[in-house]
Amino acid sequence: MSRIRAAVLGSPIEHSLSPVLHRAAYQELGLVDWSYDRFEIDEAALPEFMAGLGAEWAGLSLTMPLKRAIIPLLDGISDTAASVEAVNTVVFTEDGRRLGDNTDIPGIVSALHERGVEKVPSAAILGAGATASSALAALSRICSGEVTVYVRSRARADEMKQWGERLGVAVRTADWSRAAEALAAPLVIATTPAGTTDALAPAVPEGAGTLFDVLYDPWPTALAAAWSERGGQVIGGLDLLVHQAVLQVEQMTGCPSAPLAAMRAAGEAALRARH
Repeated sequence: MSRIRAAVLGSPIEHSLSPVLHRAAYQELGLVDWSYDRFEIDEAALPEFMAGLGAEWAGLSLTMPLKRAIIPLLDGISDTAASVEAVNTVVFTEDGRRLGDNTDIPGIVSALHERGVEKVPSAAILGAGATASSALAALSRICSGEVTVYVRSRARADEMKQWGERLGVAVRTADWSRAAEALAAPLVIATTPAGTTDALAPAVPEGAGTLFDVLYDPWPTALAAAWSERGGQVIGGLDLLVHQAVLQVEQMTGCPSAPLAAMRAAGEAALRARH
């Protein structure tokens, strides 16, 4: 049987742009028999869902809260996924194995490379949640010096230091009350929920470096808008979403080059339609 089904799983899932991006890729690649759906699945429902999948399935995208819950249900995971204990991609192989990977980490790196950010001497991360660990893993590939992580709690600070040790990154933590200091870094990655960084917008310096804000809706964030106004380079969450989806499409379909431009255009159109 042809392997023609794929989907994104998570909770909540109704606003996911993944179907838009993957379907745009299928259309561009001429994969007319392929489908990509979304399923509202929480951690409790995940084992039963996985057990019910047949040979027609090619792959899955995972979003919160499933990126860690999926791991025990797989036959193996990549070194990249293991480095942050998070899987956002499952590929079903011809011999029946289910293999996990993390395309968020190389997606961050690819989005930065696309904008000319190849290496930085230091960086700052705003926030310390699940996305922050992926950001730290990405920085392990491009940052030659210290990464300062701005957090609200001692427990989160300790977690990020542990991730730094595991990933081989020199991590310094600072209290969120000092987050405005982060804005002077050559690269700032904002990983916090919507609205969290709005108060920092007035503190953006002239000639700021590069801001990578992982949010994409609503866009731009107050911080991203202020950053652009002051001459800094801004990379948004849609860039991350598209780059990680490109890697997912390539892995699931076996096509060597997914259509980045078509996928981005589809994502931009979908966001405009929402507003």
